[in-house]
Amino acid sequence: MRADRLVSLVLLLRQRGQLSATALASELEVSTRTVLRDIEALSAAGVPVYAERGRHGGFALLPGFRTELTGLNHDEALALLVAGSRRGAQAFGLGSALASAMLKVVDALPDSYRHTAADVTERLLIDPETDLLSRRLVTEEVPHPVAAEVRRAVFAGHKLRIQYEAMDQAAKWRVVDPIGLVTVRDQTYLLATRSGEDRTYRLSRIQAAEELDEPAERPDRVDLERAWQERSTRFRAGGDQVTVLVRVAPTRREELVGTALAVLSEEAEADGWLRMEVTFQDSRHAEWALWQLAMGAEALSPPWLLTALHTRATTLATRYS
Repeated sequence: MRADRLVSLVLLLRQRGQLSATALASELEVSTRTVLRDIEALSAAGVPVYAERGRHGGFALLPGFRTELTGLNHDEALALLVAGSRRGAQAFGLGSALASAMLKVVDALPDSYRHTAADVTERLLIDPETDLLSRRLVTEEVPHPVAAEVRRAVFAGHKLRIQYEAMDQAAKWRVVDPIGLVTVRDQTYLLATRSGEDRTYRLSRIQAAEELDEPAERPDRVDLERAWQERSTRFRAGGDQVTVLVRVAPTRREELVGTALAVLSEEAEADGWLRMEVTFQDSRHAEWALWQLAMGAEALSPPWLLTALHTRATTLATRYS
């Protein structure tokens, strides 16, 4: 909305000083012509914005001009800045809204604390793109129109028509009753029902979405945490699950636990390694997980898993012999 953009423009000039029309257009994701029209609107409304001519010119506010937009105290504003540095807003398609909100948060701080707030984004790093081994962390991309349409249907309580591409299947259209959105490890899921049955859809697999006018068939209140736990439990209990016995180095334990569906038992051995009984979704899942651990784990049973890992190892050894 234009009103939100005008507020963001004022806050940008307050916090960064003089900015060119090109820089403002880039920050606000609009054209320079739109920025110039917005500057005229602000001037007409009595906001003291003026233009500096020349090669290094731009727009600025008269010194001392201040807007009062929120009543946040110092710690509340800093808490929001830290929370805003996480990537959840991107996953829900709210990245641009988050950027605008952060400008207002910084503006809410007293002058004596504003330097501290401006320093927060430089002193804290949350969810970087790579880990310590320089492995790139994959974040699923969800087209903004899809995320926005799904979000609107969830909040409005309307039925949602989606074109969904399930694993190993062609994309199909279906109408669902949306319940809520959940983000786990940078993957966003839509919790919904279809013909009264619980359904969970990964947003990155929704190719198109359309909010319908018809009200969704869903309860007025929902415990999203509980709903997610129940669906996770049913997911782990389904499929062709397999249970394996492994020895794993303590330094690789978290990797194993992070990929397994469940840990059934665990005990330390004399050499410091851990003997663990874990469950995987299927045989391919188990083979892949143990192979990733390389020399940091040893499969003990079942026999088919040892055979599969042996075949992989000998094939690789032959290739590089």
